[in-house]
Amino acid sequence: MSNVAGDDERDRDGLIEQAAGAHRFRDGHGRVLTHPAWADLDEAGRVEAFERALIVRRVERALDPNGLSATAQIVLARIGAAPWHS
Repeated sequence: MSNVAGDDERDRDGLIEQAAGAHRFRDGHGRVLTHPAWADLDEAGRVEAFERALIVRRVERALDPNGLSATAQIVLARIGAAPWHS
């Protein structure tokens, strides 16, 4: 038998993880869109996703030889200014 409360908590945690990640979809014009998981979270979930994103970006910067987060790498690559594009 499924634990509905446990399932709901796993679903909520999955939404928070998705919203906190660096991946963002783009529309047909290349504009970055809000992750769909953001809309499925309540205010407390959005705060938690934001706080988790701050932690994840800090870890990414610590692990990257250039001190860049995944978000910074994506932005720099998109504008062609990344150090590895020289």
